[in-house]
Amino acid sequence: MKSRICIIGAGPSGITTLKNLKDKELTVVVYDRNQEVGGNWIFSEDVSHSSVFETTHIISSKTLSQYEDFTFDDFDTTVADYPSHDELRRYFQAYAKHFELYPYIEFGTIVKHCDRISDREWEITILQNGDERKEMFTDLVVCNGHHSVPRVPRYPGHFSGEFIHSHEYKKAAPFANKKVLVIGGGNSACDVAVETSRVSKKTAISWRRGYRIIPKFFFGLPSDIVGSRSAWLPVKIRGWFNDRLLRLMLGKNKLYGLPEVKTKFGETHPTINDELLYKVRHGKVHPKVDIERLHGKIVWFKDGTKEDYDVIIACTGYVLKHSFFDSSFIDYSDGPVPLYLKMFHEEFHNLFFIGLFQPLGCIWPGSELQSKILANYLTGDWKMPSTIKKLCQREITHPHYKQINTPRHTITVDYHKFRKSLLKQLPKNWVSKTPNNISKSTL
Repeated sequence: MKSRICIIGAGPSGITTLKNLKDKELTVVVYDRNQEVGGNWIFSEDVSHSSVFETTHIISSKTLSQYEDFTFDDFDTTVADYPSHDELRRYFQAYAKHFELYPYIEFGTIVKHCDRISDREWEITILQNGDERKEMFTDLVVCNGHHSVPRVPRYPGHFSGEFIHSHEYKKAAPFANKKVLVIGGGNSACDVAVETSRVSKKTAISWRRGYRIIPKFFFGLPSDIVGSRSAWLPVKIRGWFNDRLLRLMLGKNKLYGLPEVKTKFGETHPTINDELLYKVRHGKVHPKVDIERLHGKIVWFKDGTKEDYDVIIACTGYVLKHSFFDSSFIDYSDGPVPLYLKMFHEEFHNLFFIGLFQPLGCIWPGSELQSKILANYLTGDWKMPSTIKKLCQREITHPHYKQINTPRHTITVDYHKFRKSLLKQLPKNWVSKTPNNISKSTL
C-alpha cells in the first residue's frame, strides 16, 4: 500500500506536523472537528472543544512560543509579550495560509475510532456531515492535545449550587454578585479566581497543597526569558537557583495566607500569574484549604471552617484521553507514557504522537521539532534505534523532573533539555533560527 498518513487534529501541533510532512512530499490527510485551524485557541462562548476563556493569554512569552519556520515577527511585529488567545488563533491561521495547508485539512470531521490492522495499515472511522465512513492509511499521527476531557473532583456530600469545571467557564460576567469558590492552584484556577473577583460578591480559592506562583516578568523581562539564561545549568541546580530568586522577589506563601510549597522546583507544575497575590493581599480573593465535604450550599474545609457559596468552579485539569482508541490498545489516562522522545511507541511503529508532552514552557516549538524528526523517519532519512523498547522505558525511569505521583504529572519535560534532545536527532546542516536575544549556549 502506498504511504498515506492520517493526522488527527489541526491545532498548533497538527498544523506543524502537516507542514513538515508536506515538505517531504508525503501524502497526508488531516481531520479536525472544528471549522478552522487553531484547536483550543479558537475561543467559543459555547462549551465545546475550546478550553480558553475570554481573557486568556498564553503563560509563556512569545519569544519561546513560536515556530522557527514562521516566527511572530513573520506574522505581526506588534504581538504582545504574552499573546492573547485571539493573537494566537490568528498566528496559527496565518501559518496555515502561509504554507498552503488548508487543502489537506478536512474540517467538521470527528474521528470516532482508529483500528490498527497491521504494521502498514490503519482503519480510521470518521463522522463527516452526519455520514460515517472508513478510510485506510499506512500511518497515524495523533495531534489532538490533552485538554479535552475534564477531570472532575469528587467530595463527600452534595452541593446544591452550581458546580462546573473550568472547561465550562468562558467569562466572568455570569458570576456577578455571586459567592464563588474556585478549586485548584494551577494557571486556570488562578486566572478564574482573579477574573471572577472583579465582579463577584466574594471569591475564594481552595488549595489542597502549596503552589509556586511565578510572576510573568522579572527585572522587566518575561520570566521564561530570564529563566533561559540559566538553562545551561543542570536541572537540579537551576531549580534551586530559580527557587531562591522567586523567594527573594515574592517571599513565602504564608505571607499571603496560602499553603507553603513543600516540593522542590519542577516536582509540580508552576503557576504563572501576576495578579493572584495582589488580589489576595487586597482582600478580593480569599484563600481556603482543601474541601472536607459538601452539604447544600455549605462547604466544609479541612481546617474546620465552613462557608456557603453559590458556585463552585473546579479548575482541576484534564484526563489524558484518546477516546478513538480502545482502552485495551492505548490508555495513558493514569500514566505512565512510555514514548521515546515523547512520540515513538515501543511496539507500534506506524503510530506517532506529536505534542503529547507538557513542558515547563510552550508546547508547539517542541512539536515542530518532533514533526521534523517524524518527516525524516517516514522518508527513511532517520532510523529508529534498535533499542527502542529500552529507550521508551527510560523515558519513565529517567524523567527531567521527579514529580509528585499524580495523573497530571506524567508527561512533563524541561523545555530546554527536551529541545536539545530533539535537535540532536536532526541533520547537522539544519540550523535552528534561535532568537537573537537569547544566547544559543542557553538552549
